[in-house]
Amino acid sequence: MARRYFGTDGVRGIVGVDLTTELVERIGKAATLWAGGGRVLVGRDTRGSGPELESAVARGIASAGGVAVLGGVLPTPAVPLLADDLGAVVSASHNPPEYNGVKLFRGGGKLVDEQEEEVERLLDAPAPGGGSIEHLDDAGERYFAHVVERFGSDLSGLRIGVDCANGAFSTLGPRAFEHSGADVHPIGVDPDGSNINLGCGATDLASLQELVTSQGLDLGVAFDGDGDRMLAVDERGDVVDGDQIVAILALALDVDLVAVTVMANLGLHRLLAEHGIEVVTTPVGDRYVLEALKREGGLLGGEQSGHLIWLGGHVTGDGLAAALLLCGALRGRTLSEAAAVMPRYPQARRNVSVSRFDVSGPVLAEVDRLNAELGEHGRVLVRPSGTEPVIRVLAEAENVEDAERLCASIAALVERELG
Repeated sequence: MARRYFGTDGVRGIVGVDLTTELVERIGKAATLWAGGGRVLVGRDTRGSGPELESAVARGIASAGGVAVLGGVLPTPAVPLLADDLGAVVSASHNPPEYNGVKLFRGGGKLVDEQEEEVERLLDAPAPGGGSIEHLDDAGERYFAHVVERFGSDLSGLRIGVDCANGAFSTLGPRAFEHSGADVHPIGVDPDGSNINLGCGATDLASLQELVTSQGLDLGVAFDGDGDRMLAVDERGDVVDGDQIVAILALALDVDLVAVTVMANLGLHRLLAEHGIEVVTTPVGDRYVLEALKREGGLLGGEQSGHLIWLGGHVTGDGLAAALLLCGALRGRTLSEAAAVMPRYPQARRNVSVSRFDVSGPVLAEVDRLNAELGEHGRVLVRPSGTEPVIRVLAEAENVEDAERLCASIAALVERELG
């Protein structure tokens, strides 16, 4: 059975349109029935719709005989870290404030596709009742203590900008760097329910870039609204993406295997090969990276978009843990010097609105032809989005002009065939 509601990162939509309190309550019920009851830790980000949807998922959990343990506003990584039996996060991650959603965790990771299908089959199952709702007031402090102990280091003398996206890290993020001795300059730390991810955070780095360059800071880090993603800005204001951060951490942490998605820059592959580090490539989505690491026994993985996973002392990807590790990995270097270890191939991207997702026939034939022609000098990737009605086109080449030309050519073909 194909999943109707779950995408690449849980269930997500515009509140009151395609994400309703009724659906969220059914998801809470179905997930609890699927898990066989137990205690379900529920966290949420700072969206205005969060409290109502938190109540809805809690009602669903209790209706299925489970115990809903409400942790309040928590970064997403805190939930799988602290959950006993099952975890649920009410969040739409990096999406604008009008969106919200539900992510489910068990055993430290997000549910796999088959498990999400099983949950969907239970959406209309009868609810036996008998559950309850509790509150966990110290969840944030328990998470904070774990992260600073496991991933913090002495950052005395480091001047750092911290953009919390008006989201779940608005309090905990700056505190973690202050605890490590850094001189912290926070922005995006005034959530009002309607400003999460707006003009701030990992999806909009302009404010952080201006802060770093105008204040002469050593670097800046930015989280998304629920804290499972992190990107950085170097001392010159240049963006340091997830691929570059994976490269820095791979060398600093001396790993022998790294998991990345198909979007990873060819320059990262080249660097890791030069250092004899095995690369496992997965579909797009941090849960696939996490599954690969657990399967292969690896510790480090990530996505260009800023999902970064280090399993040495953690169970899932964590923006704050990654940011602390990145700062610790600088070892007297500037961030630009540290990031320069990875050559970057220029990439060009386009999102093509389509009426159907059947990427086949002429499109696949042309992609295969171009990739065979490019060899190790570039590539073309075409894939359906997991969150929007678009086909994503990526072209990578040794110069910007070739990347743009390849991307435009394939995007036009996709539009003709599928638009």
